Amino acid sequence: MTTSITVIHCWSAPRSRSNHHCIYYCNPSSTALLYSFEARGNNTVALDEPLYRRWLQEKGGNFGISRPYAEALLAGEVPSEEDTGEAWRWEREKQCFNERIYHSLNTLLSRNNNGNLSVFVKHMAKFGSLFDFESNFEVDYGDSTLWKDKCVELVSKNNVKLQHCHVLLIRDPRAVLGSWMNSADVHGGNGNPHPDEIGITQLLDVYAKAVGGGHTTVVTIDSDDLAYEPSNSLQELCNSLKIDYDNSMLQWKSGMHECDGPWAKYWYHSVWESTGWDADGDNSAKKSKQSRYRTVQPSLLPALRMSHPAYTFLKTLTVSYKNRAVTAPPSGKLYEDHRNEHVFVFVGTPGQKSGQIIPREMAAISPFDSSVQGGDATWEGIRVYKGRVFHLDHHLNRLFRSAKALGFENLHSREEIVDAIFSVLAANGMRDGAHMRLTLTRGEKCTSSMNPYFNVYGTTLIILPEWKPTEGATTYDNTAGVSLITAGACRRSPPSTLDNKIHHNNMIQNILPKIQANLAGAADSIMLDLEGFVSETNATNLFMVRYDDSYSRFRSSGRKDSESKDVCAGAVLVTPTADHCLPGITRETVLILAEELELKSEVRRVSLAEFYAADEVFTTGTMGELTPVCKIDGRVIGTGKKGVVTDILQKAYKRSIETRLD
Repeated sequence: MTTSITVIHCWSAPRSRSNHHCIYYCNPSSTALLYSFEARGNNTVALDEPLYRRWLQEKGGNFGISRPYAEALLAGEVPSEEDTGEAWRWEREKQCFNERIYHSLNTLLSRNNNGNLSVFVKHMAKFGSLFDFESNFEVDYGDSTLWKDKCVELVSKNNVKLQHCHVLLIRDPRAVLGSWMNSADVHGGNGNPHPDEIGITQLLDVYAKAVGGGHTTVVTIDSDDLAYEPSNSLQELCNSLKIDYDNSMLQWKSGMHECDGPWAKYWYHSVWESTGWDADGDNSAKKSKQSRYRTVQPSLLPALRMSHPAYTFLKTLTVSYKNRAVTAPPSGKLYEDHRNEHVFVFVGTPGQKSGQIIPREMAAISPFDSSVQGGDATWEGIRVYKGRVFHLDHHLNRLFRSAKALGFENLHSREEIVDAIFSVLAANGMRDGAHMRLTLTRGEKCTSSMNPYFNVYGTTLIILPEWKPTEGATTYDNTAGVSLITAGACRRSPPSTLDNKIHHNNMIQNILPKIQANLAGAADSIMLDLEGFVSETNATNLFMVRYDDSYSRFRSSGRKDSESKDVCAGAVLVTPTADHCLPGITRETVLILAEELELKSEVRRVSLAEFYAADEVFTTGTMGELTPVCKIDGRVIGTGKKGVVTDILQKAYKRSIETRLD
């Protein structure tokens, strides 16, 4: 019969939770997690930092690292001022890591337990250099090889299936450093931590080595998640480790524990005062009363700047990050195309090699950027078809016209933008069925202000490419059509207030009507100008078709393309003037196609009543191309289905993609 034993190596930075000033958090979390697994009873053996003594031997003198108990720990003898009854703890630390593992495995086998057997080992990330992630034993030292061989022999002799898993317990480095300053009396020195002691960058190294091993499970958990939702977090952790969760993990006895290292009295006071995780679900109120607001001293900034990128990456590996969505989109799926979860995006300022192509979850702009401070940016939506970008020159021309109208200075060059576009498309392997949101902001400010004088770093370019079909959950239904409503309170602004020919990022005038449409179950809202004439929708341009020749209404549907001109001869295409809307590039393309099809077109002011009475209505935009409208404000448009002229123009537009690419 095979016995399965899982060795869980839990790696964390020091002060993985706040110190005794904040009991609510049952801190530090690494010790609380040690006690959680110890509470599993006879099925688990818990070890407290069995590599600590060796680390002090190797690092203490070289890096000036001091501890009040260092001399006694290195000697393995109880200090004179301590109870001799605790001598066994100090003596135990003389054992190397591999010997501790051997005794733990032997203890579990001697108990004749059934179910999940485990050894939980608490490590500091700074001990990672002493651990061999290929073998999951201590790096050769002294008699460690002898005990490693004994472990292998023990496992073989008892038919044990031994598995190693690694858990990375992370915490915001600012909080780690704040806690560190409050414990300077124990750390020694001037209170400023040496980078080797903080351990956050070492956690990244541990992750790389553990993943590089290829045969072990690696789980990342944030100490904040343990503090706020201990029950759920522990269950998720156990599920990831493929061991059974036990409610006993939520509680432990107060005071010193058998697994504690002899250094515990210097560090573990807050956990000793607790009897378990606070799982009553009312942590927010307690936090507001008991949390501490700490100043980050300037001397800590180098360590913080070094540590934060590692923490930011590791946080993306946690279950809480992956499940951070608080609601679901209408389709129920976060990503209509699963590839969008891992797309690369571009963010950068002007200048050669100043931009970065990075995974979407790592992308960020400064909170001092003008787009954040005041929506001060211009943007374009661009589509990619069959290895080429549709109307790229048209979009860039409009982008630069908008930037000039907004008074942007120190802009990206056209060549830089084109290079960034094709670089990020290449990184994603996107050649078809893709859409890009390209944003050019006035750039980062040196201080919070709406004054462009403080934009001293040049424009910021953001390119967000996604796999996005022209029809789908994030676009429109170009076959059955959509319903529209008329926006209520919001009207499209005239040039005298805000000229919509500037493709700007002040989108609230579009977002509020979209919310209204969502609540009404419609695709979009029709925007009227101040005099009540139709301008566009909150997202697209609008067209209507009027049949002048009554006979054309009954011309056989499904005519071949060669007969398109005959059908179009009896129709008039009408679209509102661009006085109060953005003259879209797709709109322009449709007007050109109409001329080629000898379809009469009018660009003029159009009332809402005319749209109600139209024989056909459709919208145009880069994202969704041409979309039929079957209802407006509950009124059926034409037959309530896609019209003949709309169908002809859709097909002509598809053909134009093959012939009119820039």
